[in-house]
Amino acid sequence: MKFIKWLLLAVVTLFIALALYLTVIFDPNDFKPQIVDAVKKQTGRDLLINQDLSWTFFPAIGISLGDITLSNPQGFEHSTMVSVDGIVAEVALLPLLSKEVDIAQLNLDGLTVNLDTYKDGRSSFDGLTSTKNKQADDAVNEQAPANVQLSRLNIGGIAITNTQINLYDEASGKVQVFSLDELNLGVFSLGQLADLSYKFSASMPDVKLVSEGIGQLTVSEDLKQISLSDFAISNTIKGEGIPNKAMTVDLRTQVTVNTQDQRVALMLERLAIDSITASGKFDIHYGAAVPNVIASLAFDDINLDNLLPKSEAAEATEATQATETKQEEPDLTGLKAVNLALDLSIKSIVVNNLTTNNWLMKLVLKEGVLDVKQLSAELYQGTLTSSARLDGRQAVANYRFDSKISGVKVLPLLTDAAEVDLLAGTANFNITGNGQSLISDNIKRNLMAKGQFSVTDGALYGVNIPQMLRDAKAKLSGDLNATSTGEKKTDFTSLTGSFSLAKGVFNNPDLAMASPLIRLGGQGDANIITQALDYKLTTSVVGSLKGQGGNERDALYGVEIPFAITGTMSEPEFKLDTAALFDAKLKQETDKAKDKLKDELLKKLGGS
Repeated sequence: MKFIKWLLLAVVTLFIALALYLTVIFDPNDFKPQIVDAVKKQTGRDLLINQDLSWTFFPAIGISLGDITLSNPQGFEHSTMVSVDGIVAEVALLPLLSKEVDIAQLNLDGLTVNLDTYKDGRSSFDGLTSTKNKQADDAVNEQAPANVQLSRLNIGGIAITNTQINLYDEASGKVQVFSLDELNLGVFSLGQLADLSYKFSASMPDVKLVSEGIGQLTVSEDLKQISLSDFAISNTIKGEGIPNKAMTVDLRTQVTVNTQDQRVALMLERLAIDSITASGKFDIHYGAAVPNVIASLAFDDINLDNLLPKSEAAEATEATQATETKQEEPDLTGLKAVNLALDLSIKSIVVNNLTTNNWLMKLVLKEGVLDVKQLSAELYQGTLTSSARLDGRQAVANYRFDSKISGVKVLPLLTDAAEVDLLAGTANFNITGNGQSLISDNIKRNLMAKGQFSVTDGALYGVNIPQMLRDAKAKLSGDLNATSTGEKKTDFTSLTGSFSLAKGVFNNPDLAMASPLIRLGGQGDANIITQALDYKLTTSVVGSLKGQGGNERDALYGVEIPFAITGTMSEPEFKLDTAALFDAKLKQETDKAKDKLKDELLKKLGGS
């Protein structure tokens, strides 16, 4: 028992002796002038340590300092670049002799960073990354051992509070504020799980963000692998440009960083953007000059109508603003910043009441070129398949595509997409095209395309061609008061044609429509810039206008009648050329009379 008492007494005596040495003989403030001079020499900046450095002795020996500032270059709006209210580091001394680091607690409070950027290129970093400093760093790196080995690293905890970064940009006149309200790391040892949590906020001109996260951190004993497990992050984003002015983004993930292979593996267990949910994984190789990413994402149902509601007034305002604002080519240089291979699937998408299902996409982004190798979806009892390429290596991007639609029900598609009931039937459609520029007006002007279409067992709404012919027939019979009655709808068995698109004009040289009653054919143009329609067609009667299956040959049988479609795509106008009809009928009757007279003459002359 006496031995234990004497041992405790010896330990206490040594501790007191060490404290007296550190506080009386060894004064850390003696190094303040040297530190300040070194910073001034290397950066030209003023470092101020206004609070005396002091020792701490419980629960471990450490050092405390505070009220530290580092100036910005002279002439800057904000005189201080970095300021710190207080730093406390508590370290066990004896384990250091065995390359063991025991940090009882590390606290950093009140870090503020002001970063100024000016139009002439000056910034707060001027002088901090000089050639002299780089050469000195390289020399240190050459002398340093290739691998730092620690027998043990234990941290009782880290607490970083009230950290703020302010970004001032003179060119844009904008101020952005990023705040790390708190970052806490629990008891930490190499190879062991440690609790990690943070709370972060950002205030930008158009957006405000609040983010909170919690998970567990593991660093391997050889320092070659860092893992975040069960990492849950909750984000709230607000701003005028955000859908509904507010959005929540939550995710739960597992992250592993392999520093030796320079690789990050991210497992996205759940991503929730308001009502949209997804899962996926990312494999990132960051060692090369351009990172390589292999990713897969699977989304559930996506209803963009709920995410992006717009009133008619808002749409009108946006249209006006788009007209008044000068359009510029989008900056696609970011496409060169990463190489990406992505597999994407989406259960369903609803946008502007348009419903599609089972989206599958495979895309590759490499050296600024985006290749959509495969894109497929199910829509309105049919399918869409497509491939495309976007080349963003030049200031003005160019693109090409090849798309095919098979077995799609046209009427519900047009009704849901544009509230238009112009056409019904089952459609097959293919188109290939290319163009330059991603400005909307230039897309319309520069797009070059060609393709074919066919619609079977359908109807053309807004016009009843058989009824128009009945009215014309009645007028030929002397009933000049005949008027159209009944539904404005023309049934057909097939509607086919090919088309080309150039300089904003859609040209269809071979439109052909067939039904049991009539045939319709011709050519026309549709201007996608002005929306104007100009079709010149010819219709002819092949059955009885009394109805399908009529036995009596119609009086207009075989007569070709000019038919025109004008107006706009949203409000087409259909017109039957009755004057030409009368001329055609008169010619038909004249030809009949000539034939009858010829027959009579032949009979009189003894012919047969």
